[in-house]
This record gives sequence, C-alpha cells and structure tokens, in this order.
Amino acid sequence: MTTKSDSQECCPPFESDKWHDQLFEWSEKTFIRDTVCTFFYMPLNFGAVIKKICAKADQAEAKIPDWLCLSDHTSKWKMDILLAVDKPVPGADNCTLTGKFYSRVYEGPFRDTGKWCADFKEQAINRRLEIVKWYMWYTTCPKCAKKYGKNYVVVVGQVK
Repeated sequence: MTTKSDSQECCPPFESDKWHDQLFEWSEKTFIRDTVCTFFYMPLNFGAVIKKICAKADQAEAKIPDWLCLSDHTSKWKMDILLAVDKPVPGADNCTLTGKFYSRVYEGPFRDTGKWCADFKEQAINRRLEIVKWYMWYTTCPKCAKKYGKNYVVVVGQVK
C-alpha cells in the first residue's frame, strides 16, 4: 500500500503494474465523497475539492491507500470523487464500495479518454465481464504528470 509521505510535494509516483489489467474484489472498501463541478465533463474546481477532501482525511489522521481517488462522471455538469481512506472520517460523506472490479492503466493526453474507454470495454468483453459502473482514476495532477513524464489514468469498472 502506497501512501503520500510528508516529504512529497503533491502526488506520489504511480505504480502502474499494480493496477494494469487487474481483477479484484472489494468488501466495503471505505471512501469519502465530494462533488466537482464540470462543464461538458471537464472539471472546473477539481483542485479545490481534492484539497478540501484531503484536509478532512488529514484532520482525522486517515491514510489514503495507494492515493486512490475515483471519479464518477454523473453528468456533463457534475462529477463525484471518491477518495479511499483507511477508516471513516468524521464530518465527511463516508461511503463504501463492494464488489468485483476490473482495472486497466492508460497513459497519454486526456483527449484519448474515448479511445481508452473503447479499449476498456473491449477488454472487459474479451474477459466475459459485464461493466456495471465506470470510474476514472486520474493518478496525478498536471504538475506531477509533467514532473514524472507520464500521465497515467486508470479506468476502473465494477463488473459482474
């Protein structure tokens, strides 16, 4: 489990092998949720919301396993973010996810999201998995993606 260290400026390095083409099960995996405003799916206040939700986790001394933050694009105008935490956080919108999940890692500019989603769907079908719910995990902020030289995005699907 990777967690952000005090010495890191922002986003920890992403371990792509751990998440690429993986099938796993969660049983009441704990998250805290908040909402980001979007304009045609483009986030407008992601940075402010992530800072606010991380501050709540920090205040509760909750760890953020793998620095996992799932984005649930609920409409063109709204996106929920779910930040994984190791325990419930007082004053936050706590939620859990349970089920079987499939993940694939992609790298490149966000404009390739449509291609990534098409590939993800094809790979799920090849594995005889039915996608029930889609999530995106933007593993680093733009500044850290530039610093690391990689812009990894993970598509995570709840499957059956």
